Amino acid sequence: MSETIATTERSSAARPLAGTGATPFFAARDLHAYYGESYIVQGVSFEVREGEILALLGRNGAGKTSTLRTIARAGQPELKRGEIWLDGQPLHQMQSYQAAQVGIQLVPEDRRIIAGLTVEENLKLAQIEKPVGWPLERIYDHFPRLAERRTQEGTTMSGGEQQMLAVARALAREVKLLLLDEPYEGLAPVIVQEIERILEEIKQLGITTILVEQNAIAALHLADRAIILEMGEVVFDGTAQEIIDNKELRLQYLAI
Repeated sequence: MSETIATTERSSAARPLAGTGATPFFAARDLHAYYGESYIVQGVSFEVREGEILALLGRNGAGKTSTLRTIARAGQPELKRGEIWLDGQPLHQMQSYQAAQVGIQLVPEDRRIIAGLTVEENLKLAQIEKPVGWPLERIYDHFPRLAERRTQEGTTMSGGEQQMLAVARALAREVKLLLLDEPYEGLAPVIVQEIERILEEIKQLGITTILVEQNAIAALHLADRAIILEMGEVVFDGTAQEIIDNKELRLQYLAI
């Protein structure tokens, strides 16, 4: 085992932000979450800087989606212990709708496009509650394919187009932290490239993002930093480039 791996594995507390030690924009502190009696998230801690993209990586069953759902206060898994802070707001004390109101926007793996509604109706529905995020004109500028499909029922579009709509719907509300769960899942390579283009645009706009993605290489090339989970625990917290450069680390925890 290399020295680099030995110094990073099994650390359940993220390294502090570099610099002055100021309060981080987002922080998960010692999260413990359960599905019923199943102990899924086991002491996860990490921080995210404002405007940063953090990749949340690990093998299947490592606890990636569960950690993301815990952050979003999605109800399951149930947070039993720990704190979640976003821009000074205690998310761990909130219900999911309250977390959404203060700027947590989750794009789930199954997208959850509302059947029977057009693309534009799905977007307008997301803007019913205040505060709102991007206006429709801005959304259509960044998602021209959605502009072309605005009158089409959302669930009749291709998987890639539905993924675009799911991301756009999150941006239609005020977003301080965007949570993306497997945005490339089940998409053809040409559509993955289109989603990558959109996520690159989001990165350039400085939107703080946590990305769960089984395609670790694609996620690492997009992300600034990454953490790796193993059996619900943090085993690595560092830069995306550190993982790209460390073959032993990738083989041990990501099998790539």
